Amino acid sequence: MRKFLKSLYLNNYFFLYLIINIVLFVIGHFYVPAYSLSKIAILLFVCLLVIDILLLYNTNKNIVEALRLTPEKLSNGDENKIKIYIENNYNFRVGIKIIDEVPHQFQVRDFLISDTLLAGHQKTYQYILTPHKRGEYEYGELNIYVSTRINFISRRFRFDNKKKVTVYPSFIQMRKYELLAISNRLIDTGIKKIRRISNNKEFEKIRDYVIGDDFRTVNWSATARKNQLMVNEYQDEKSQQVYSLIDMGRAMKMPFAGMTLLDYAINTSLAISNIAMIKQDKAGLISFSKDIHSIVPASRRNSQLNNIMEVLYNQTTNYNETDYELLYANISHRINQRSLLLLYTNFETLNSLSRQIKFFRQLAKKHLLLIIFFENTELNKVLNSYPKTTEEIYIKTIVEKTVFEKKLIIRELKKYGIHSIITEPQNLTLNTINKYLEFKAVGLI
Repeated sequence: MRKFLKSLYLNNYFFLYLIINIVLFVIGHFYVPAYSLSKIAILLFVCLLVIDILLLYNTNKNIVEALRLTPEKLSNGDENKIKIYIENNYNFRVGIKIIDEVPHQFQVRDFLISDTLLAGHQKTYQYILTPHKRGEYEYGELNIYVSTRINFISRRFRFDNKKKVTVYPSFIQMRKYELLAISNRLIDTGIKKIRRISNNKEFEKIRDYVIGDDFRTVNWSATARKNQLMVNEYQDEKSQQVYSLIDMGRAMKMPFAGMTLLDYAINTSLAISNIAMIKQDKAGLISFSKDIHSIVPASRRNSQLNNIMEVLYNQTTNYNETDYELLYANISHRINQRSLLLLYTNFETLNSLSRQIKFFRQLAKKHLLLIIFFENTELNKVLNSYPKTTEEIYIKTIVEKTVFEKKLIIRELKKYGIHSIITEPQNLTLNTINKYLEFKAVGLI
């Protein structure tokens, strides 16, 4: 009985018919024919309720089967597809309501999928979850509420589908750029066209012409022999080291579109590491703040990408001041070969940069240093607005000064021959890959 009561839920139609019966009884107190009608109505109501219960509880077995299908890993910042499989073993059509206990991190309070399912049929439903934080997420139980055409009550089926899933850096984004790299279409994703310098290319092979190939690479001798267009394919110089240096200090705690700047940097580090390895370079990683958090030496081994992903999975920001002197000391000690250093950090003022510029200058003497800053897109809204009050004029003036400080930072770095880019967080991966390809094209690495 206890199990029966815990699985039985009253629907809106139950209360609607009950209210109608009560109204008829009240009217019957003043109008006798209505009283007779109310007795018939209550008898019909009880009969329908009993039939509804018998139909849903004609067996103690779970004649509705359901299963949640989730990937083992979720991709941070991306849309992840979750599927729910349901099978109706009743011999009549049922109405179903699905309430899935999604992890509390998503703060989903109104999850509901409603549908009808024919007798003996199966169906798979799909919904989307977009995590904004790396870590471990836990699903609760899967609840299926089944009702008949009478729809007075619902029978709840609970499936102990509890499961823990881990949210990793954006491997969906990584695969997207991987496919572009394999199809030699990475340049198409760039913001600006990159002029290829052929002197730093090594001949690799002759292949069939494909639409979009540069006509300057046509091999006319091979074309004459094969009686079809053939082109020379060149390859970039290989085995260069590419290190992602991720600032874990308080500057990277700033949120943007639900994720921190650190999350964007981590997603990009994974994607650029994968691209570098596809381009036959070696990928490495250093995360730091007041201390060195982790170091993954540059390598091109098959397990390297998994090593980087596992390290990035647990990285979190703290509120400490970043120690660039410690970073410089570790790089000088551990990285002997000239490498491309991609430093993900954020400076808001020229004064904050001035205290660290000496370490950047020393790194730039031995390595190719690219410092990647983040643009505060919220400030652009203020810049593009027209101030109407004194307060708005004051705010816009402060914003203009802040934006100008960023330009001064870029100019200061350029004066010492240090490369830099300033990018919106959502375009970070695209701009970083574009800059990497540019360096490869002009032979800087």
